[in-house]
Amino acid sequence: MTMLAADNDFMIKGLFSYELFGHTLWITTSHVALVMVVIILIGFAWIANRRIKKAEEVPGVFQNIIELIVEKLDQVVSGSMGAFAGKFQNYISTIFLFILLCNISGIFGLRSPTADYGITLLLGLVTFALIHINGIKRHKIGHFTSWFQPLPLLFPINVIGDLATPLSLSLRLFGNVMSGTVMIGLWYGMLPWFMKLGIPAFLHAYFDLFSGAIQTYVFCMLTMVYIRDKME
Repeated sequence: MTMLAADNDFMIKGLFSYELFGHTLWITTSHVALVMVVIILIGFAWIANRRIKKAEEVPGVFQNIIELIVEKLDQVVSGSMGAFAGKFQNYISTIFLFILLCNISGIFGLRSPTADYGITLLLGLVTFALIHINGIKRHKIGHFTSWFQPLPLLFPINVIGDLATPLSLSLRLFGNVMSGTVMIGLWYGMLPWFMKLGIPAFLHAYFDLFSGAIQTYVFCMLTMVYIRDKME
């Protein structure tokens, strides 16, 4: 059983530890993958910004890619949020690219950061904060009185429904990504070497690319729906 656990690579692994205020803290494979994703996003944004500032009348390949990404993401946000889209296009586009890169990082031999519940819970809490901050700014006290509608007896259910939002968002994303990570890890760890030739490519294509893209879209779509509903 110990050897089986050692062979499987879907667990979070500690790379090195350090002491801080009397506590032992670890740098794990999730931290490394997360830092690499952030560096890639920042680098891409910096290069894209410089290229757009020097945009040519006849755009090149890279400029076309940038404009296509921005145009498609703006269309998704505008289609879902309508008149409120302008305030959230940058945020939704950023978390879309971030979650997508995290989900597909397994293709490059990294452990998907979104297979760590600490990451997905934080994303869910940020969405939860945006929902209620924008609801309060737009409706003031009406944001809280809406918990008593359509009947005062529904107050507990409405409150629980709101409090469950970050949990449902984070667990949905975490569960789907983690299940793919476990399946691929079991395939690599339990089967003989000849079963690892070719077949894992299809598993990565499904769990990392297809499922990763779907879960990214679902998370961002639900975020937009929840925010729009509170603001309306």
